Amino acid sequence: MTRDRTSLTNATRSELTKQFTTSMWWILGLVLFVYIGLTAGGLAGTFGALASGALSPEMANGPVLPAEILPPVIYSIATAVGYVFPLLIGTLMVTGEFRHKTLTPTFLATPRRGLALAGKVVAGIVMGALYAALAIVAAVGIGAAVLAAFDVDTQLGSSDTWALIGRMALSFILWVLIGIGVGTLVRNQVAAVVGVLAFTQFIEPILRTVGGFVDGLSDVTRYLPGAASDSLVGASIYTNLGGESTAGLEWWVGGLVMLGYAVVFLLLGWLVSWRRDIT
Repeated sequence: MTRDRTSLTNATRSELTKQFTTSMWWILGLVLFVYIGLTAGGLAGTFGALASGALSPEMANGPVLPAEILPPVIYSIATAVGYVFPLLIGTLMVTGEFRHKTLTPTFLATPRRGLALAGKVVAGIVMGALYAALAIVAAVGIGAAVLAAFDVDTQLGSSDTWALIGRMALSFILWVLIGIGVGTLVRNQVAAVVGVLAFTQFIEPILRTVGGFVDGLSDVTRYLPGAASDSLVGASIYTNLGGESTAGLEWWVGGLVMLGYAVVFLLLGWLVSWRRDIT
């Protein structure tokens, strides 16, 4: 038991070393921080101005969100629009090894492939927490500052807000694990990345939008990974702006659905791809 724990620690340390010795992690982190910060700041300024009366509601082409729901909606931008980043980093953690043919040395260092995959999972949890911290600082820090400038209560003293922030961090970690599963299943890096982007940016948004207008379809689309993530967090700008007309899942059910996706992809990847010979 002690030997297995030591081996897992070594495998995890090896995976983290791989991540932090390349520039990809901080480039994605920087893009994530800027993207989330600008989005949260811009939307907080727009909706904050409308809620405070600095801008006339008549100038809005869409719904004006009441001030009391603005903070969770703005803070949840970290996951609502930023979830593709942890999903990509998880995918790249595996497909990068196939592409650059570094998986052979990995298996030589850790012959037990299950242990090597477990090391990636633990390292993925660390990376997910890191990216969650960056996204939360960007969304909550900048969003709260802009809301405060318009005299909108930031609700940072509320336990509900901090519970939401904790669920956002959990969502990021689960997205990384889903990405590792996808990367394990789909060895080709280009195919995996294109597939991730196509599904998250086009296929699921279209299905969720259509689900709001077709009877019965929403009962299916709320179990899609992005919808489950929104349910886990408990807030999303897409649902609050009227993009979906039906209630989502309970937050804990959303978390279990995301965990289910991660487990299924990891299991399929292990059975179909991970145990195959490396060429």
